[in-house]
Amino acid sequence: MKRRFNSTGVCVPRKHYMVDITNKLKEIKELIDNEFYFTINKPRQYGKTTTLNELEKLLNEEYLVISISFEGIGDSTFEEEKDFCNKFLKIMITSLRFSDKEESERLLGLSQNVNDLENTSEVITKFIEEASKEVVLFIDEVDKSSNNQLFLSFIGMLRNKYLLREMGKDFTFKSVILTGLYDVKSLKLKIRKEEEAKYNSPWNIAVDFDVDMSFSPREISTMLNEYSKENNVDMDIKAISKELYFFTGGYPYLVSRICQIIDEKIKKNTKETWTENDVQKAVKILLEEKNTLFDTLIKNLENNKELYNYIEDIIVRGIDKSFNNYNPIIEIGNIYGYFKNNSSKVAISNKIFGEIIYNYMVSKLENTYSKMDNYNFKGEFLEPNGGLNIEKILKKFQQFMKEQYSSKDEEFIEHHGRLLFLAFIKPIINGTGFDFKEVQISEEKRLDVVIIYNNFKYIIEMKIWRGPKYHEEGINQLCDYLDIHELDNGYLLVFNFNKNKEYKEEKLKVNNKNIIAVYV
Repeated sequence: MKRRFNSTGVCVPRKHYMVDITNKLKEIKELIDNEFYFTINKPRQYGKTTTLNELEKLLNEEYLVISISFEGIGDSTFEEEKDFCNKFLKIMITSLRFSDKEESERLLGLSQNVNDLENTSEVITKFIEEASKEVVLFIDEVDKSSNNQLFLSFIGMLRNKYLLREMGKDFTFKSVILTGLYDVKSLKLKIRKEEEAKYNSPWNIAVDFDVDMSFSPREISTMLNEYSKENNVDMDIKAISKELYFFTGGYPYLVSRICQIIDEKIKKNTKETWTENDVQKAVKILLEEKNTLFDTLIKNLENNKELYNYIEDIIVRGIDKSFNNYNPIIEIGNIYGYFKNNSSKVAISNKIFGEIIYNYMVSKLENTYSKMDNYNFKGEFLEPNGGLNIEKILKKFQQFMKEQYSSKDEEFIEHHGRLLFLAFIKPIINGTGFDFKEVQISEEKRLDVVIIYNNFKYIIEMKIWRGPKYHEEGINQLCDYLDIHELDNGYLLVFNFNKNKEYKEEKLKVNNKNIIAVYV
């Protein structure tokens, strides 16, 4: 069987190319060896189930591992204590059947006539007291039922047994790992405010889980190395790994999906060399896909207007936000995997999510303001060499703003201006190129747009006019950014809200860079 990249379900080494997560597993095992209870709460499609599966293999020789999941357990199971307890013990028995049939049958014998959590606790005590090895319990997809009072009573029972064990008065699991989207210590996020007092979490025995489950460039390279050797495909593994990380921030699903697109769509049935340009092409394809991860992102934005506005402040208006885990909006964005702590400031966790959000916000604006069709006809801006005439695009946008929005108030343009430009260039670059954005925190609220079109790269900086001093500083920063991208030409789109402003154009030569500035 030929191995492949996998972006659905659990990854299996014999079937799939996988990142080497040995160091992460060792870190988690150390927590288990030290008898800690903890929760692995990470975003959807972040490799939690795959990690548990690989961890179980690592632990099996030393421990008796019972790995279960609450995925697929119906709500009716949580209506009656007796039903829940019997279901819990049954799935434990089933799990053990595949690793230790003898222990499975022993647990089955102990599990007769269980009516409540007290009986369940007694079964666990008897089973572990006579077990051949120390017992570790994994419960995956735990937050499927974590807003249910019976579930909280259940983990309260596990907590009580843990405390009694510490005092030498009970036998229980050496370690318990709960995995899901939410931290069980933060269940109040999922329930109505009027019920928060009822749902105080009994999981305060858990230690913090600080293992970084994102993939570093070095870890990504281990998967590419496997693929390269097995398929005799040449590539600069270090450069490709860095490019993958640049777009994904190491988000496991995104890394695997981009590799899958390159293998199965861009380089299908060939042994051609992989390049950084292939990663960019795959990103473009990915951004046009409809999948459950992106669907959930949009749904969460639509269902939480405060989160939507907060993200819009960051990525569109360039407003500086301090990172504080106690801020409920930051906390929920962090749980969903949308935010990261960037030098104590809130930032979008990866460029893919940023682009999905930009594209969605732009499309909503297009639904409301549809006056661009007479200005942004694609063929008007194409160069004979296959590139784009960015100067012409900016001047046409200037004309559009002057004719359509000159009478609009300052607040409207400051709020929507940058999104209007992103909407303006979208039909010009679609089909051949793509763009990504870099928020630059500054007094001028800068937003850099990097356009990849065929084999050409262009950088357009959008900013608000804050006076000549900040303007000069911004131009120097743009020159530095052009250096990073090894470009000699850059572009400025300046939004000026002064009443006596001019719709003008400037051509500058700064630090051996050619800068074209267009004011709107």
